[in-house]
Amino acid sequence: QVQLVESGGGLVQPGGSLRLSCAVSGSIFSINVMGWYRQAPGQQRELVAVFNGGSTNYADSVKGRFTISRDNAKNTVYLQMNNLKPEDTAVYYCYVRGQATQWRSPRDYWGQGTQVTVSS
Repeated sequence: QVQLVESGGGLVQPGGSLRLSCAVSGSIFSINVMGWYRQAPGQQRELVAVFNGGSTNYADSVKGRFTISRDNAKNTVYLQMNNLKPEDTAVYYCYVRGQATQWRSPRDYWGQGTQVTVSS
């Protein structure tokens, strides 16, 4: 069974940095999309940064501050967040769209979420 295991959230002051990690546990045949979404209180879940095929997509609000990277050998994706702002406060969710086996259709997988709070 595929699970996404996140780590790295916490409380940080404005201007600070955090690094989130997400590892795919269990066997997965292929990954089509891998990355991060976030949801602030009272807001809809929004894309932060994802690898989608051969391209990388970032939300405009995080461009130049956040960097997504991945280790394919470990099926792990990272999100380096620099110059954090109070408006980055949210629950961050790891996201994968992939196939568990070659006979299964692609489906969405979500992590449990990790809280990031930016406050002085």
